[in-house]
Amino acid sequence: MNTKKIETVHSTAVPLTMENVDTDQIIPARFLKATSRDGFGENLFCDWRYENGNKTKPMADFVLNNPLFSGKILIAGKNFGCGSSREHAAWAIKDYGFDVVISSFFADIFRNNALNNFLIPVTVSDAFLEQLFSAILQDPTTIIDINLNAQTISIPSLELSEHFPIDAYKKECLLNGYDDIDYLLSLKPAIEAFETKKRLENA
Repeated sequence: MNTKKIETVHSTAVPLTMENVDTDQIIPARFLKATSRDGFGENLFCDWRYENGNKTKPMADFVLNNPLFSGKILIAGKNFGCGSSREHAAWAIKDYGFDVVISSFFADIFRNNALNNFLIPVTVSDAFLEQLFSAILQDPTTIIDINLNAQTISIPSLELSEHFPIDAYKKECLLNGYDDIDYLLSLKPAIEAFETKKRLENA
């Protein structure tokens, strides 16, 4: 079983209502020396989660420290992932346990880094984003459904749904759990069959 593949996500969500969240806020620069993707989750939003970065002093008013909110979906304000280019931002979000980030606008580099790390960036309208925030803040047990194949995001309890865009190639990779190398290898049988056919035709 390929544990990377993502077809649907059915989960509660964590609402991060701030806009213009940049990559240095997602994962501060002092944590970028590590080359392994493991362990980045514990430093996600470190300067917002902990007082003076001290992990024994969590900031009670930060949403990741609020036990009411949990799940595999992070809902963020507009213009998420702006600032410097660092793949570590996607690593940190994924390692923390999120499979989806929702916003009404993503920085291009962050969106691409997310897709390369099996983190789905779901772009919704401003109006739908507000409906999501409202639903989760009123009832943290609200379920959100993401259907990657249909490219839809839904709030079943409110009977609300919206279509979201995604690059066709990256969609196929996510649905099959492929990175770029895996995708090329998946084409090997078709390439070999084509070459065999050509050899027979030219024999």
